[in-house]
Amino acid sequence: MPMRDTELERVRALPLFAECSDETFRNVTGGAFLQRFPAGTTLLLEGDQVDFLYVLLDGLVELEGTWNDKETTLSVLRPVSTFILAAVVLDADGLMSARTIERSDILMLSGEAIRRAMREDASFGIAVAQELAGCYRGLVRTLKNQKLRGGLERLANYLITQRLRLGGDPTFTLPHEKRVLASLLGMTPENLSRAFATLADYGVEVNGPQVTIARPVVLERLAKPDPLIDNHQPVSGGPTGKAQRERWPRPASSKVA
Repeated sequence: MPMRDTELERVRALPLFAECSDETFRNVTGGAFLQRFPAGTTLLLEGDQVDFLYVLLDGLVELEGTWNDKETTLSVLRPVSTFILAAVVLDADGLMSARTIERSDILMLSGEAIRRAMREDASFGIAVAQELAGCYRGLVRTLKNQKLRGGLERLANYLITQRLRLGGDPTFTLPHEKRVLASLLGMTPENLSRAFATLADYGVEVNGPQVTIARPVVLERLAKPDPLIDNHQPVSGGPTGKAQRERWPRPASSKVA
């Protein structure tokens, strides 16, 4: 599928490409493939050789990991997002599987072209380093969240983060079905249901995918949000700067190693 100018502009606006030269951008995108995948399409299996950097332009993509007949959701990506960058830089096998949740338009950029551009364009190389540094910081945040908090605290902080990111209204819609949310928070669906029931005592009302935080001060007293763990940057329509670089691997993030 040929790329439209508007799609090229969306990719150019990503922090990864914003500072590179026009020649570098043309070289990286010149042999790119833009494809539309139906929901449920497996884009990549963990352990596969990674030949492309993926850019999600429309749709939703779930990143998963498996071990010993178990599987977990690592992140759910929304446009505009890049993923599998670390594997591309290292020319290594992927550590995650990727599949579409809904119909998705995905741009596939040659991994070899990315690595060549890093060698030839210092600005692009720096942008890649910044992108990967943001991924690392996001990973540290997630590890601290998982290791230092119980499931109830993780859910409370997740809800506080979502409320603030979506504008601060007391009522908001969960961005994922509860099965995916449970996996993202390192919980079983049953434990997630019990945690939601417990949070009713802290002013959390749940009606299907809609959540109302009626007593935010009470919920925060339980959650004890910490800026060195939680990232309350608002989610905007397009990727910009530091907020974009520090989203992964929380839900709806935009960069994944």
